[in-house]
Amino acid sequence: MLTDLTPLAGVLGDKTARALDKQFGIKTVADLLLHFPRRYSKRGELTDFASLPIGEVVTVVGQVQSTNQRSMKGRKGSIFEVVLGDGNGQLTLAFFNQTWRQAELHAGVQGLFSGKIGAFSGRLQLTHPDYELFDAEIIDQQAKAWAELPIPIYRATGTLSSWRIQKAIEKVLDAGHQAQEVLPAKLLEQQKLMPLLIAIKMIHRPKKDSDWEKATKSLKFHEAMLLQLGLLQRRKNAELEKAAVYKSGVLLSQFDEALPFELTPGQVAAGDQIAADLAKGHPMNRMLQGEVGSGKTVVALRAVLAVAESGGQSALLAPTEVLASQHYRSIVQALGPAVTKELGVRLLTGQQPLSVRKKTLLDMASGNCRLVIGTHALLSENVSFFDLGLVIVDEQHRFGVGQREVLKSKAKHSPHSLVMTATPIPRTLAVTVFGDLDVSSLRELPKGRQPIVTHVVDISRKDLVARVWERVSEEISAGRQAFVVCPKIDPQHLEDTGEMVPEPENLESEPGPEPASVTSVFASLENNKMLAGIRIGLLHGRMSSKEKDEVMDQFESGQLQVLVATTVIEVGVNVPNASTMVVLDADHFGLSQLHQLRGRVGRGEHAGLCLLVSGAEPETLAFQRLDALSRISDGFELSEIDLDLRGEGDVLGDTQSGGRSSLQLLRVVRDAKLIQEVRPLAVDVEKADMSEELKLVLQIQDAGQLARG
Repeated sequence: MLTDLTPLAGVLGDKTARALDKQFGIKTVADLLLHFPRRYSKRGELTDFASLPIGEVVTVVGQVQSTNQRSMKGRKGSIFEVVLGDGNGQLTLAFFNQTWRQAELHAGVQGLFSGKIGAFSGRLQLTHPDYELFDAEIIDQQAKAWAELPIPIYRATGTLSSWRIQKAIEKVLDAGHQAQEVLPAKLLEQQKLMPLLIAIKMIHRPKKDSDWEKATKSLKFHEAMLLQLGLLQRRKNAELEKAAVYKSGVLLSQFDEALPFELTPGQVAAGDQIAADLAKGHPMNRMLQGEVGSGKTVVALRAVLAVAESGGQSALLAPTEVLASQHYRSIVQALGPAVTKELGVRLLTGQQPLSVRKKTLLDMASGNCRLVIGTHALLSENVSFFDLGLVIVDEQHRFGVGQREVLKSKAKHSPHSLVMTATPIPRTLAVTVFGDLDVSSLRELPKGRQPIVTHVVDISRKDLVARVWERVSEEISAGRQAFVVCPKIDPQHLEDTGEMVPEPENLESEPGPEPASVTSVFASLENNKMLAGIRIGLLHGRMSSKEKDEVMDQFESGQLQVLVATTVIEVGVNVPNASTMVVLDADHFGLSQLHQLRGRVGRGEHAGLCLLVSGAEPETLAFQRLDALSRISDGFELSEIDLDLRGEGDVLGDTQSGGRSSLQLLRVVRDAKLIQEVRPLAVDVEKADMSEELKLVLQIQDAGQLARG
């Protein structure tokens, strides 16, 4: 009898087990059985080809209409083309140098076809798809029932098709799996839900549509309960922990009096919430979210001063050296020389000279440094603190759960935790996936922030692209500066922090234009007559710390007028004189990332201009993202649109959600009502004596999030 934790290698063999682990992180019987179908199809139904998204791996039901074998143009070899029809449109399959497939694929054959959707000569195309043909020899009396049987379609990849996953699941179910029921039987009975084992079998092996519909309802409830119970347990455990009490004093009063601007109502409210948390005696666990430029750093710095007043230390963790250095400079400027010296403010990065790092590490360990700003270098084993009281993580979605825990573990007692993000978390996610966090939001921008006008520029319109560089030249002539952002460092390397959207591959078509790279664009702009005499700089993540600092100093001081960069400038960079942001191949970035980039301009006295150059086709998801950005400036509204377009797993990102999304069937927007209804039921279960099995499942669930971080 198999259990939830049985490794798959012993059931499916090493090859299949390794493939499932590599593609989806599926390691155990439970992992595989919780890989639920995305949808269901039937052998008598054809897929609506018009709805297929370019660039995504899809599984479709189709019928062969015609085939054609021809020689390739300009090179040796042949192409076997198969045309599938759905009654309204067509989808082409292309096989290169595989003439033997003619024996299998001929007019009238129907089956499942899986691969990445591309486009060639205006037609949708699957190149070298995997496929499984339907059995044409089913005897007549079985044919109708067989045709009506729902076919589970699983999330697949180019190397692991839906039916291979289905066969693996069938093998596990046939081997006899005993799922552990953890929710109280009385609760399931009250909600008229089926037991876990029956629901799992029925969702993978439905005989009719109502089977998988009932199973889905039961499994969603089960998942929502475990999600809410896990959040309740985490919050309860945090409240049992002890933390140092910190109260505001002279340092904060002097800082507030010296501020050259007035705090916004949102900053005051967030500061009050944080101050109350620091005075409670158990660890603060708060998220501070706010628009780009909404003043999160000032709010965090006020918390640092409250901790420092009592001799405690604070650590600010930033995802890049550019951002860490920017934070260090702005904090030193805000505090002034005297307080900076009193607090022993230090910067710690991996590329600093060894002597500088050693001095900083010694000051941290002795307590002479009460605020350190750093990158991943803060997570190193040789880092220790005298009395770490507050951990601040900036752009928290860039760090896994486990990485944040490493820094917190360097404290002698549980430290207070503040995570900051300029990528607003949609309200529905804030109360579910982040339900164990208290959330403070900064929605107002400080006085003086200028509006930003955003336009999408069609890359195929040479006149419009020329106008982009003309506008840049006009802004420079007016004494302002500009950013030009590219998705790649050079033609061979993506920027580490880029959020690339996969491009469809087509083996027959001529090689398409490579995504813009900073090295090639830099060279091109230096030879652009419209930018003659303009001083242009280059910045990307593979440059040394010293080189990056020098370039940023030159751009901030105005020595450089245009900065060609990767997304290394996405967060934290503050150059008030920069008025224009040009993003090349903008469809290669996510919506939240583009909003972050846009926030680098309009920070001074001049209005901002953001130009998104893209070849995205209308009706594609990429175009919808760009269109939304051109119409909407509010980051909170954009986060809801992003969630609707992509789903919570993608919005969170791999690291933010602690690895691949832990949500299976549950979708927080679509299932918001269910999640809200389950919350009080989860409170009742949590208050009662939970079974040891349920406690164990919640522990494993929590540990899994840390391990995936």
